[in-house]
Amino acid sequence: MEFDTTFVPAHGEAVPVAPDVVRVTVNNPGPFTFHGTNSYIVGRDTLAVIDPGPIDDDHLAALVSAIGGRPVSHIFVSHTHVDHSPLARVLQRTTGGEIVAEGPHRAARPLGIGETNPLDASGDAAFQPGRNLGDGERVAGDGWALTAIHTPGHTANHCVFALEGAGILFSADHVMAWSTSIVAPPDGAMADYMGSLDRLMARDETTYFPGHGGPVRQPAAFLRGLKAHRKMRERAILERLRLGDRTIPAMVREIYRTTDPRLHGAAGLSVLAHLEDLVERGLAQSDGAPGIDAVFSPA
Repeated sequence: MEFDTTFVPAHGEAVPVAPDVVRVTVNNPGPFTFHGTNSYIVGRDTLAVIDPGPIDDDHLAALVSAIGGRPVSHIFVSHTHVDHSPLARVLQRTTGGEIVAEGPHRAARPLGIGETNPLDASGDAAFQPGRNLGDGERVAGDGWALTAIHTPGHTANHCVFALEGAGILFSADHVMAWSTSIVAPPDGAMADYMGSLDRLMARDETTYFPGHGGPVRQPAAFLRGLKAHRKMRERAILERLRLGDRTIPAMVREIYRTTDPRLHGAAGLSVLAHLEDLVERGLAQSDGAPGIDAVFSPA
């Protein structure tokens, strides 16, 4: 599997990416957002907006310009990280449209005793959709229809949206061409993420438009590569356990030795996500509930 990092963001511009679909990218680059968050506008006369993005005046102005005075019937939100959802409320006040999403922000599991959530600042805890979308629920607009597919893993409330009749899936942060998705407890869960990959592997869309970076043009092969990558990481963790590593920092130093040290904190949460899954499956054990400070050993 090869990642594609050639994406040109064209910040603030409405870039046509498919018939009646334009992309507008927020100027919020970073190690977890790549060149910025992608918002999508779907439709010709009455529109849907997917993932309005963070609170950003320039991006709001770019979206309003691309909408061009046309009515907005729906504002779709894939998940409640602060680079995707907060502008939905502002955009609704500006253009109208019902805010639809799987549900409010929540963790994938309860916090353990004494555990803190290092991802609190990244969650949009204030978000409340006007309508909660069930798995497989179809929302029809003027000349378009989107189906919500629940894909927990990156977050508990992550959802992707299939554009009917176009072979297009708006894959948000679950599948991206430039990088793997971050799966970080307690907000995310590896078992959920892998199950969601399997769900998408059973579908037949031919193009994915993600929340960051450029499109995935051969999603079937890419999904197989993502799954193989996670299984390879799982094997590496089991090998570190076999070799005597007992803590997550020790594993991260070995497994991610070529990774920018600034990303080691996120890497540690990814290792924890794998270890939670391995403990649940009886392939590893920990001294109490799995956590970032736990001591792990082979089962």
